[in-house]
Amino acid sequence: MAMFYISIYMVALGYGASEPSLATFGSNQFDEEDPEEKTAKNSFYSYFYVATNIGSLFAETVLAYIQNLGQWTSAFMVATSCSVVAYVMLLSGSVRYRHFKTGGNPLARFCQVLVAAWKKSKVEIPLEDDKLYEVNKRNGSGQGGRRILHTKGFRFFDHAAIITNKDQIMGSNRNNEHNPWNLCTVTQVEEVKCIMRLLPIWLCTIFFSVIIVQMASLFVEQGAAMKTTINNFHIPPASMTVFDIVSVSFFIIFFNKLIAPVYRKITKMTPEGPSEITKMGIGLVIAFIGMITAGLVEQKRLKHAQKGGPELSSLSIFWQVPQYVLIGVSEAFVYVGQLDFFGSQTPDGMKSIGIGLCMFSNFLGSYLCSFIVSIVMEVTTKGGRAGWIPANLNDGHLDRFFFLMAGMTIFEFIGFIWCARHFKFISLESKSVAGDQDSVDIT
Repeated sequence: MAMFYISIYMVALGYGASEPSLATFGSNQFDEEDPEEKTAKNSFYSYFYVATNIGSLFAETVLAYIQNLGQWTSAFMVATSCSVVAYVMLLSGSVRYRHFKTGGNPLARFCQVLVAAWKKSKVEIPLEDDKLYEVNKRNGSGQGGRRILHTKGFRFFDHAAIITNKDQIMGSNRNNEHNPWNLCTVTQVEEVKCIMRLLPIWLCTIFFSVIIVQMASLFVEQGAAMKTTINNFHIPPASMTVFDIVSVSFFIIFFNKLIAPVYRKITKMTPEGPSEITKMGIGLVIAFIGMITAGLVEQKRLKHAQKGGPELSSLSIFWQVPQYVLIGVSEAFVYVGQLDFFGSQTPDGMKSIGIGLCMFSNFLGSYLCSFIVSIVMEVTTKGGRAGWIPANLNDGHLDRFFFLMAGMTIFEFIGFIWCARHFKFISLESKSVAGDQDSVDIT
């Protein structure tokens, strides 16, 4: 049994390490300054998410069917074989991949700014930006890529780029080399600022992950309390997530091939179509509609159920299809927009952190969902009542919980709009400008 749990944790570790890296590495294969490649890059995250969902569809249909037959070993072997094939396919393109010089550990650079800023917190920040330390050479000391133009926000972090007399002496003794824990470049400081600016929007997306968690939890509970047979054929409630996966994949392709081109023709705006922020906002609105739909379906299910009687309702489980489809469409807008937004608004050396934040929100959403359910049950079971989510849903009010989720989505949307309106977009130096410049001497 211990080996089984170790294997599960190893799978989770491998997934957590590879997913952000694959997304970041894939996006790095496109040159943002080439019009054709920039257009292709705008679709990369969409098709990356489609590929992820196709894998989920295979797992929840073929592998689930094999497991239901009791052939667990065969299912695990198929999954292992898929991993091997994926690894071979990744290696097959090695000679054509674009590789970039790394700028060091992004977490270390992040911490260096915090430490250096704290050490110099009492030093006055110069009024002129050119008094702050910067390395002009691309991929220079402590940098992860192109330079980032200095901004006025989060002034505390600017302390890390102040050149003191001690820094000048150390630089002269080390041939212009500096201790990154004492002195950081403006670009390194701006990398930290970029992450800090992303946090409010990232926090707004965590609750959306709570909505997504419903498909694997309460939507399944709701489906289990409905009629799950058609002509003696049993439909597993968990298999209804197939409608979510299919709707996500279909809508992403439909959006890129039809909706986005029509949008560009009508608005005559940028060739990318709706911005990432716009996509995320639209997705939150659709998620609200999806939760309202789930609540209405639950009300209809209760009308076909008997209070205190059998747990099953006579309402068909296929009444759940609209809510799965709506949540799937919202997922296509929010998650794809989130990946694209965090990928474009993080510096060259911090993209893996930006993509990792997107996926970390899914993790937090699961725990937040459990916390909300616990609070709701604590409040609604007072006085000996059954509560909103009892063991027998016919005695509860799952519809009210779904409506509560819809209401909280509205507040999330309002907060998201406020954060989006006040967000300052990153300003990167052109790659052509960043190429052949020399380092600034601080001595």
